[in-house]
Amino acid sequence: MGIVARRSSMTFFSDPSCHYSHRVRIVLAEKGVTVDIEDVDPAAIPEELFEFNPYGTLPTLVDRDLTLYESKVMMEYLDERFPHPPLLTVYPVTRALSRQYMYRIEEDWCKRADQILSSNDPKVVEQARKEMRESLLAIAPIFEDLPYFMNEEFTLVDCCLAPLLWRLEMLGIRLPNTRQARPLLNYMQKVFERNSFRQSLTEAEREMR
Repeated sequence: MGIVARRSSMTFFSDPSCHYSHRVRIVLAEKGVTVDIEDVDPAAIPEELFEFNPYGTLPTLVDRDLTLYESKVMMEYLDERFPHPPLLTVYPVTRALSRQYMYRIEEDWCKRADQILSSNDPKVVEQARKEMRESLLAIAPIFEDLPYFMNEEFTLVDCCLAPLLWRLEMLGIRLPNTRQARPLLNYMQKVFERNSFRQSLTEAEREMR
């Protein structure tokens, strides 16, 4: 009997320190999904994972016969599979904008966070820190008008952004307590206090702040 046939529940193979895994764990917590979360060391990927995911990458979500190994695809799948509470609107224009915001988060901030974490070149790391800090400060005022990222409700966009903001200190980025930054700082506090966010944290992530 193959390994896929033996699994009957949803399993999430998660890197306990990675912001891409963290965003999916937030969605799982928001939805209250019953799931087996298996923490995996990215430096020691088990053979079992390759039976599901040919790339052997994290995160990987297995739901019976379905395997997903791209975090945004997982998030949207979970939102459709478990529709309450909804994390994306039903309106096509707003859904498209939310997807575009998630794309920009990855282009503007995830890539820089990954550079900080992986580069051995101090100049590359310092430049990535500078650009990420300046970019975050530039968008801080948008949180004055709406409680969440360009939305009245907590959405998948927030699920993508929150793990990065939680890691700012670990990335060597400090936001000043200034009038410009305060809306973003208030947003961070509000999101970090959500039950789903607290439930999503691994021991390794709790130690980041």
